[in-house]
Amino acid sequence: MSTPDTAPQHPTLNSIIWNELITPDPAAAVKFYGGLFGWTAEKMPMPGMDYTMLKHGGENFGGTCSAKQPGVPPHWLHYVSVASLEETIAKATTLGATLCMCPMEIGENGRIAVLKDPQGAVFGLHQMK
Repeated sequence: MSTPDTAPQHPTLNSIIWNELITPDPAAAVKFYGGLFGWTAEKMPMPGMDYTMLKHGGENFGGTCSAKQPGVPPHWLHYVSVASLEETIAKATTLGATLCMCPMEIGENGRIAVLKDPQGAVFGLHQMK
């Protein structure tokens, strides 16, 4: 898998392309998953947050950071590649999803948004530029 920063130009649509671990202690998470699966980590400078890339076999496949809002429990957030963020959000909300994070730019790599499905599971969407 690749990161939004190194995502392929044409990721497979409607498939998970990025995995993000939101946790109050990213360093402890890196230590745990590194010990468990042999994953490595690399700090990634990002405006307004500390972000650590997760790597396996030298390939970026995810990242970890602290929650921006207090009280958010640790969780994995998976991003699905879509052709159109707006169309997918409209369809998802018609099917009962709730928009949790409005679409936002992620530099040269497109845009992301976060939704909650009708049963409460949270997932992300990623649209390439």
